[in-house]
Amino acid sequence: MSENTHITENQNFESCIEAILFASGSPVSIQHLSEALSLPSDLIEKSLDILEQDLKNGRGIRLQRFSGRVQLTTASEFSDQVERFLGIEATSKLSRAALEALAIIAYRQPITRPGIDSIRGVNSDGVLRSLLSKGLVEEVGRSEGPGRPILYVVTTDFLQHFGLGSLAEMPELALEEHDVAQNQSLLKD
Repeated sequence: MSENTHITENQNFESCIEAILFASGSPVSIQHLSEALSLPSDLIEKSLDILEQDLKNGRGIRLQRFSGRVQLTTASEFSDQVERFLGIEATSKLSRAALEALAIIAYRQPITRPGIDSIRGVNSDGVLRSLLSKGLVEEVGRSEGPGRPILYVVTTDFLQHFGLGSLAEMPELALEEHDVAQNQSLLKD
């Protein structure tokens, strides 16, 4: 923005942020919004909270937050209509194994393939390749453990696929009594 185009006191910050996110089409960092609008980050956050609530009230788009970035996405309840309009086929359903691995990654991220394998009890190479090719998970580095295995996390495409605004919207992980006892024994070691 040039010096003459800063937001004035009587302008609506939420509408301005909405316009920027719409024009961007990809995730934008809070810091980038703050710099572009010459506004403090806490005011950007407050305006994003207001915009998010406004968009949830009968609108067709939602605000999605992930890893310190925000973007506008289609409301998940309209995905069938949007796919039909755009001529997008639901080309591939996720297998039970893929859903299982995705859940493990989402709740335990960052996690290595051996970590996923130990929870699932089977090799996850093929499932991980499939999830990577679909853009639902990504590599974010390497573990410091033996062999330095690759660490995996879910992506913004994962959030969009499941209609989530952020990982905080995921259901609470219900652990069986056996799992709780096992986790507590691991903490004692």
